[in-house]
Amino acid sequence: MSSTIWSVDEHLDDILATVRPLEPIELQLPDAQGCVLVKDVVVEVALPPFDNSSMDGYAVRVADIEGASEEFPAVLTVIGDVAAGSAGLADDQVVGPGQAARIMTGAPLPAGAEAVVPVEWTDGGTGEGPAAAMRAHSDAPEGAAGEVRVHRPAEAGAHVRLRGSDVKPGDLALRAGSVVGPPQIGLLAAIGRSTVVVRPRPRVVVLSTGSELVQPGEQLTGGQIYDSNSFALTAAARDAGAIAYRVGAVTDDAETLRATIEDQLIRADIVVTTGGVSVGAYDVVKEALSSVGDEDEPGSGIDFRKLAMQPGKPQGFGSIGPDHTPLLALPGNPVSSYVSFELFVRPAIRALMGLTDLHRPTTRAVLNVDKALTSPAGRRQFLRGTYDEEAGAVTPVGGSSSHLIAALAQADALIVLPEDTTSAEPGTETDVILLR
Repeated sequence: MSSTIWSVDEHLDDILATVRPLEPIELQLPDAQGCVLVKDVVVEVALPPFDNSSMDGYAVRVADIEGASEEFPAVLTVIGDVAAGSAGLADDQVVGPGQAARIMTGAPLPAGAEAVVPVEWTDGGTGEGPAAAMRAHSDAPEGAAGEVRVHRPAEAGAHVRLRGSDVKPGDLALRAGSVVGPPQIGLLAAIGRSTVVVRPRPRVVVLSTGSELVQPGEQLTGGQIYDSNSFALTAAARDAGAIAYRVGAVTDDAETLRATIEDQLIRADIVVTTGGVSVGAYDVVKEALSSVGDEDEPGSGIDFRKLAMQPGKPQGFGSIGPDHTPLLALPGNPVSSYVSFELFVRPAIRALMGLTDLHRPTTRAVLNVDKALTSPAGRRQFLRGTYDEEAGAVTPVGGSSSHLIAALAQADALIVLPEDTTSAEPGTETDVILLR
């Protein structure tokens, strides 16, 4: 264990200097969700690929409906239907003077037509008043012939989505570094891309230690508590963008812990343990991993450290196994483990993803307290709080103790008191890390 007291920034810098983005792979669109693009995506097919109607109605020439009204409608001859998915009218059919074609939303604009009038602007071919909807072709095939009365004029291009009005061939669709979410998958599919080159979502194995831990739903006996850390940190890893695997609590036995971690390495890009890193006689993470390392591979193994922070003073970091999988060993107290995750594990996960924006957003806020907050000299303190964006203020919730899970559940921010601050008076402006 290192005798040096590390700062928060030094510990984080060491982690980020070690973690490297995962190698790119090509994935099918559904599998790429949540991943980060490695290459720019350039449009090859115009979107939309042809001029098409944005309404159910009639494709017309502008001159034929100029001055049309309900009292004096323009009467046009309907020459056919154009349905979505069809090629349009027959090759020899053109919307000529005094003519119109029934057209459905998404259908290609037929030759000769300059605009689309919604069916509600017409009588729908019934010879009666304004239509509420177009009659289904299967119910009234005669609607594709006969006459239609148009009650309003329209300008050229009205209710027409022009070819390439969204994107054109050669346009940049998505930049490298973009996270592939639902809208991005929709765009990729719309321009005809079935696969994309991305960095995969990191696989994170979360493992808690302690013979006192019992899984939720089981019966507690003397001296036992429920394992909350592994659930919270697994959820936090997924929130950060990872694929997370939770391992049930491991008892305080060094050999069992070492074997469990080694078994998990096959599905891990990063391992996170919680508990067993302090100075107790049963702190088995230190015992199990302090001597781990490959003599032929300098730099492997886990270094256990003391950090100038509260909560979260004891930390461990290094690599393990043949692939030098990064391992972060976090304290066991619930608040300590969660704060440590936000400060160190979340940035590591996002670095593995290939993102450049690694950290939660921060802001400055005024302390909303009745009396001064105290902080230990030489340590950076992280207090839980609720942030009021409108007031630009932050209010502490709970105390500084690292076991107060209920207060953590109410918090949406971390209040940061620097190392050189021992007292923060009401109204003091301080840094706030936003957790939402």
